Amino acid sequence: MVPWYPKAILSVTAGLFLALRFVPGFRRRASEVDLRVLIGVHLVRFVGIYFLYLYAQGELPYRFAVWGGSGDIAVATLALIVMRLAARKAVVGAWNVLGLADIIGVVVTAARSEMAVPGSMHQLNQFPLILLPTVVVPVIIVTHAVMLVRMSGVRTS
Repeated sequence: MVPWYPKAILSVTAGLFLALRFVPGFRRRASEVDLRVLIGVHLVRFVGIYFLYLYAQGELPYRFAVWGGSGDIAVATLALIVMRLAARKAVVGAWNVLGLADIIGVVVTAARSEMAVPGSMHQLNQFPLILLPTVVVPVIIVTHAVMLVRMSGVRTS
């Protein structure tokens, strides 16, 4: 059985995409906000440090905490550099694709970990990590998509 959090991520992400499509003010703001702000949102991915801490405490499985946490830390660290290089489309594009692949991998790994060992991802059921599938991950996915669209030059109005 698929855990609740991939479903939550999909639902909230779909809601955000619908808002981008049907709420002109939201779409306009997404198309105008400074690219560095969109990149800066990804600094929240330093949460990977907390994943490593929870793994050391025996509270999260290795594959999720170490692989996912390390990937998130790498993407957040690179975001600090990419924010300064936001005018370089190739740099932002490469980071964006890497970051999107990482977040999708983290979601898949979390679901697989829970399905393999039910209860292993129990930290996602409580504060503060419950905010990841209900708010943070959908926002991360949508900001990646917004950056990809903006960089492609596709007009969204």
